[in-house]
Amino acid sequence: MSYVRPKKHLGQHFLTDLSIAERIALSLSGHGGYHQILEIGPGTGVLTQFLLKQDWDTHLIDIDGESIEYLHNNFPDLGERIFKGDFLKESVETKLQPPFAIIGNFPYNISSQIFFKVLNLRNEVPEVVCMIQKEVADRLVSPPGNKSYGILSVLLQAYYDLEYLFTVGPQVFNPPPKVNSAVIRLKRNDRAELGCDEKLFRRVVKAGFQMRRKTLRNALKPINLPEQMRDAPVLDRRAETLSVEEYIALTNQITSCLS
Repeated sequence: MSYVRPKKHLGQHFLTDLSIAERIALSLSGHGGYHQILEIGPGTGVLTQFLLKQDWDTHLIDIDGESIEYLHNNFPDLGERIFKGDFLKESVETKLQPPFAIIGNFPYNISSQIFFKVLNLRNEVPEVVCMIQKEVADRLVSPPGNKSYGILSVLLQAYYDLEYLFTVGPQVFNPPPKVNSAVIRLKRNDRAELGCDEKLFRRVVKAGFQMRRKTLRNALKPINLPEQMRDAPVLDRRAETLSVEEYIALTNQITSCLS
């Protein structure tokens, strides 16, 4: 097979600019001491070719059968390191030897789901370099107090240091998307545990942002906050104003009142 047809239902926009592909590949820093990397959605291998020029033990996963056939034909030395499958459903940690990094031009329609899975793999994945929709990138790296700051901003920043690397225009893709893209890098921080009930932490963050225009006192009603917390000053604030550390403190305050 000499050509892969971009498929709209898979959210495929193939990068065609080799200089940008090389720049993305060179953005991997080796943070966390990994040697293996997993490229998600390699498509026609535009990024893959530059990963192979470095010293990484490169693995690929793609859900598209045409892409898999193309990759086997053009990168035969990778052999069994090319996986056909859905990253969101596959237990990729069993196919590689942690720690491993993740890299790729993420399909825009599932990028948030990919990040939620990265959170579940946070102890195996010390670094992520990816190209995503610019609007999403802005949201993820946003600090507290910004209107774009949201659920994934808090959850990812709890475990990773995020960097906005550079912007990519639509003209370097086939087909061109209707939006700008951006490349970001996530590096696992030193926080092994949050120091709070992590399930409750996620519930508090999600509930707060689901009604972000309301104060936390109203937004957190589904959580059934303890009576003794009703006058807590933090509940007069909105979800977007709290830092990760403040969400941890709020979670511990709720837990303390319940015990």
